[in-house]
Amino acid sequence: MSFKIVIPARLGSSRLPGKPLLDILGKPMIVHVCERALESGGEVFVATDDDRIIRAVANLKVTALMTREDHQSGTERISEVAERLGWPDQELIVNLQGDEPLIQPNLIRQLVAAL
Repeated sequence: MSFKIVIPARLGSSRLPGKPLLDILGKPMIVHVCERALESGGEVFVATDDDRIIRAVANLKVTALMTREDHQSGTERISEVAERLGWPDQELIVNLQGDEPLIQPNLIRQLVAAL
């Protein structure tokens, strides 16, 4: 079964500014999240409002998209991506938070299978 994973990521967090780019073992957190997402077998997208995040994932096999800055949530950011890319309503989209560097790829696959 094919599925898409969209990782909303923004630098402007009030609790921990710059969180997606925080270094974990020599890589930005967002890179770890993308790598786990790719291991799950889904097509991976990063939805962000900052070019630094796009540059951080540029060498990965993900599609990074600049989204509007006025979104109130990651879900709104994902909705913008789905709309812009013309995904049908029945498309299976996993909302993977950008601060989940330890997510196990098999958990993503289990979620998709359950849906």
